[in-house]
Amino acid sequence: MEAPKYPMPTGLYAIPHDRLDLRPDSEVDHDILHPKIVTNEKNIWFFWHSGFLTMHPCSQRTVRAWHRRFSKAGWAVRLNNRQPFSPLNVEIFLDTRSEEVFPRSFIDGTIGGDYPLQHMSDLVRFPLLLKYGGVYADVGLTHIGDIDRAWSDMIDNPASPLEIFSYNCGTVNERFLSNYFLMSKRYNALFERAHKLLLKLWAADGGKTSTEGMHASPLLNGTELLGSDLTYGAEGQTGCVIPLCKARMLLADYIIQVQVMSLVMGLVDKDDGWDGPDYCAKHVYAIEYIEGSQLINPNTKWNGLRAFELMSLQLPKEGETESSPEQKLAQEIVEECLRRIFAFKLAHGMILKMYNETLGSLWRKHVSSDCIPGTYVGYLKHAMLFWCPKTLPLRVEFRAIAPFKRGSLI
Repeated sequence: MEAPKYPMPTGLYAIPHDRLDLRPDSEVDHDILHPKIVTNEKNIWFFWHSGFLTMHPCSQRTVRAWHRRFSKAGWAVRLNNRQPFSPLNVEIFLDTRSEEVFPRSFIDGTIGGDYPLQHMSDLVRFPLLLKYGGVYADVGLTHIGDIDRAWSDMIDNPASPLEIFSYNCGTVNERFLSNYFLMSKRYNALFERAHKLLLKLWAADGGKTSTEGMHASPLLNGTELLGSDLTYGAEGQTGCVIPLCKARMLLADYIIQVQVMSLVMGLVDKDDGWDGPDYCAKHVYAIEYIEGSQLINPNTKWNGLRAFELMSLQLPKEGETESSPEQKLAQEIVEECLRRIFAFKLAHGMILKMYNETLGSLWRKHVSSDCIPGTYVGYLKHAMLFWCPKTLPLRVEFRAIAPFKRGSLI
């Protein structure tokens, strides 16, 4: 765990080593592969269909980092899979034969389309949180901020009205909670309704095997399509290979859970006693998603190769006083991310239809390029483990806007 001496930006503090699990990777991996039984709601859920040992090395390092950061605070990292005889097979935690939990195509193993494994991952998120509570996160999300403090101050605090902690992928007047990070206690009212609606979409037309076209379902009438701000990522990018209008429809299908949550957040159903806009204003703590998790992208004009090259640069060696312009830019990006964002989100899926490469895809392609000591990514990864921001991120101040829909959810 030895590392070069990196400069700590203002606004952060060093986490005492006794609050971190700094054992060798092999020992941490043993704990990840042999989880304890669920005894409380402090669970950090991930999903990788074929299991931890088959993950890209950079994703394994991300999951280890979660364990190292939060296990001593009582959090259990649980990376579910669909492998027979695995103690982390999702069927041990959920009833994978029930159509009240999963759509028929999940049960039968017939999910298809362009992103079957991503959809499988999406479909376990609501059920795990509803039954057990805690955090669901993508394996491409590495944390900088203090999950345990957010949980104890907001979600698990009897004096707090807050029930959900996530990111909002839009303006203060839009309702697009991300599905790459969701925190709640068990039986959350918004997630219960969102899961019910999601299952209904999958059951349409005798049962869907993919999410293609789901954004156009009458059940989602009233919601806007996610991705109204995609234009800022396309300007000047030669990797943009599809029209933006089509990209928005593809994105809405790809992350259909976000569209589903948007409908529920904008729904008023008096018979059910549900007022989504009022619930959001009172009970949802959302962070603006670019500011909170993807700040590196606008700082590199959404150019994955540019971000990769900057993060791969060596820091000035000890005794050197001058930095190149590129080194100065990389330093500014790393320090800005550490001061301002709560987590570091990498994208690998549908975004590759927009851009041929992302920082995440390049870290997967170039094995070990995400953890070289003395580089700016080495600096970033060191900080993510050993340092923490002193404050929690600012909340998007939702207000009770006009509902998208009045009447029954289904």
